[in-house]
Amino acid sequence: FFSPVFPKVESFYGAQPGSKSCSNMVNCFQHPSFTFCYFILISSCLGSSLGIVVVGVIFGSKRMGINPDNVATPLAASFGDLITLSLLFYPYVLYLVDLLYLCLIPVWMVISSKHPASHILLRSGWEPIITAMVISSIGGLILDKTVSDPNLMGIVVYAPVINGVGGNLVSVQASRISTHLHLNYSPGELPLGSRSCFNPFQTFFGSGAHHRSAQVLLLLVLPGQLIFVHIIHVIKGGLTMPSLLFTVLFLSASLTQVFLLLIVADCLVHCLWRRGKDPDSYAIPYLTALGDLLGTALLSLAFLLLWCIGDL
Repeated sequence: FFSPVFPKVESFYGAQPGSKSCSNMVNCFQHPSFTFCYFILISSCLGSSLGIVVVGVIFGSKRMGINPDNVATPLAASFGDLITLSLLFYPYVLYLVDLLYLCLIPVWMVISSKHPASHILLRSGWEPIITAMVISSIGGLILDKTVSDPNLMGIVVYAPVINGVGGNLVSVQASRISTHLHLNYSPGELPLGSRSCFNPFQTFFGSGAHHRSAQVLLLLVLPGQLIFVHIIHVIKGGLTMPSLLFTVLFLSASLTQVFLLLIVADCLVHCLWRRGKDPDSYAIPYLTALGDLLGTALLSLAFLLLWCIGDL
């Protein structure tokens, strides 16, 4: 759950130089110590808040007969974005809160080490988080470079949409595949049709148990993104009158992003399982970070193309 935090913070921070309404906050973020403390605070708050939310969602889903894989992961990512952006607007008492969290680190380490499942994460859970941060940082650099051009500032409104939708959809697919493997196979054992991940056609039209969900998730992109584009138009948060060409390029970028993410998810989850690693702990941080990178890059290309032909 920590991996989506850093790209959202970095993307938000990178977009701020052109915003006059938040100039004081931007001046604060120019101090490295302030920024570092703020990252710690947001990560800590998100960890505790999302843990409570996810546990409640899972138990509630089971009571209602709903598959938690379809609900818990996208809700966790959405709450993460919401809490991150909310905290960014209220930079108070940072150093005191961070000092409190630093003092509590030994306590949480002792408690975590006494539980077998959390003890494993305490030792091996850092690799996917740090790797995801590096991948997401590249996306943040692309976004920062794009918004530095005044003609392309509109990307700030649409970047969270394309990245959020892509990350949520691929997280659902990764969680479903991981749950299927946990329930039916031992670590290192793979289904017969999933021993090779070099055939993207198999992800959507193969004989496995998840090609149908991949098709549904890919098709959800079009109506979902059209709704978000309409909402942005209504609240006048970006391009007030999206042209047909803009809508086509935006949907094309989003479809390409989700298409590639679903293929990578199918391959990555099975590869991790074959190596004896828990996909729930490794795959989702990698996929959400890759989703931010792909979404930002593709959306930047779309905006650049629109600017070149004079449609912005």
